[in-house]
Amino acid sequence: MWLKWFILFGVAFVVEISPGKGFSQEMITFLPQWVPQAQFAGYYMAYHKGIYEKYNLHVTIVQGGPEKPPDEYLADGRVDVSSLWLIRGIQLRDRGLMIVNIGQIIQRSALMLAAKKSSEINTLESLKGKRVSLWDDVFGVQARAFFKKYGLHVFILPQGYSVNLFLRGIVDVASVMEYNEYYQILMSGINADELITFSFADFGLGFPEDGLYVLEKTFEKNPQMWNSFVTASLEGWEYAFSHPEETLDVIMDHLRRAHVPTSRVHQRWMLEKMKKLILPDDASAGVLRKKDYEATRETLKDLGIISSTITYDSFYRGKR
Repeated sequence: MWLKWFILFGVAFVVEISPGKGFSQEMITFLPQWVPQAQFAGYYMAYHKGIYEKYNLHVTIVQGGPEKPPDEYLADGRVDVSSLWLIRGIQLRDRGLMIVNIGQIIQRSALMLAAKKSSEINTLESLKGKRVSLWDDVFGVQARAFFKKYGLHVFILPQGYSVNLFLRGIVDVASVMEYNEYYQILMSGINADELITFSFADFGLGFPEDGLYVLEKTFEKNPQMWNSFVTASLEGWEYAFSHPEETLDVIMDHLRRAHVPTSRVHQRWMLEKMKKLILPDDASAGVLRKKDYEATRETLKDLGIISSTITYDSFYRGKR
């Protein structure tokens, strides 16, 4: 798989990019869409292992978090590139922010609904009438599409950053990321065999998540540089997956400096899940497939979240 993506992304740009091409001294500021964690391990390793430098890219990684909305940071030029969910990227384009996807890193969705079997939820039908906590905005899109697709009427409550409502029994069903909140539920003392999960990827709603986005005008100034950024980032992911303990050392150091409470065990779980999400058997690393893009776009239109038909070619500028 890595050989495949390296051929797709790497060889041509290693040859093309060299000092004196005009962009080697430019600074790139990159904003991951959330706080430091293994979800972004590949970028941190590309930085720490000098992989970005190898491609003559001088990258600064800006610490992300809820106080730094990527769309605003991209729009006003405070950063050059940010990671965003595909759903969010399409939504922003529909609202007029002219961004383009230069590489699709996470190929499938890790978003699920989780319920306790003791709440008598064991089938799709048994979700009817249950209390479900959902995140706001793009993080609730797949759940709302899921309920509409299967005609499930549920009572929706807002979900914060934790799964406390679920653990306290205030809601019957919680929104969870497989690599994050689901692990937190397990660590609360609930066994996996006591839970039932509904992964949206199993119901035709497994939309790709983290991709890399820049303003279209920024991309047009130097497409090769941005292709190199994607190539180097993927090489960082390759290093992270091949050197998990060294990667966890780096991630834990960033987490400590960001004052984010977590554990090395949790971050190891997250890194292992990332490998499956970034390198599924049926997709090429870093490539946004047309069928995935169009399925996501049409769902957003069906839910009334977007109104325009943004073409794949105008939205995606990465390798095919």
